[in-house]
Parts: sequence; C-alpha cells; structure tokens
Amino acid sequence: MPFGFHPLWLVVLLVIVLIIFGPGKLPELGGALGRGIREFRKTSNELSEEMRSAIDESRGSGGDPGPTKAPTATASTTTTEPAQAARTEPEAKG
Repeated sequence: MPFGFHPLWLVVLLVIVLIIFGPGKLPELGGALGRGIREFRKTSNELSEEMRSAIDESRGSGGDPGPTKAPTATASTTTTEPAQAARTEPEAKG
C-alpha cells in the first residue's frame, strides 16, 4: 500500500476522473500537471541556488558571518600577560 492508499481506491479515483473529464481531456490534464510540477522544481532549484550564492558571498566578503561565538579571555590569560610584559620591559631597556 504505497502512500497509505489501497490500490482499489486509486482505481476508483481514476474511474471517477475518467467519467468527469472524459478520455480526450486526460492527456491535456496530464501534460498540464507535468508542466506545473516541472515549473515548481525549476523555481525551487533556482531559489535554493540563489540562497546558496548569497550565503557564500556574505561569508567571502567579510560581512556578518552570522551568529558565531566570540572568543572569550580567561582570567589566567589576562592576569599573566601584563605581568610577563612588565617583567620583560625593564630587562629589554637595561
């Protein structure tokens, strides 16, 4: 049972559509449905490609890359660096 439909229901639906539209109109309906699906896929692919290129351009141009976690300084890094710099400055001058 593909897609949750019993095969008998699909046959009944096909017979009803055949009765309503007639055998001469079915090829036109099928072609119109195919063109509609094709156009939808084409537009969907173009839109997704446009979004990808816009994202790539924003990342490559140095723009806002989006939400990223900024590096944070730890207490040990901020306290030891000035102390080390203060110790090396007098030795370099003398």
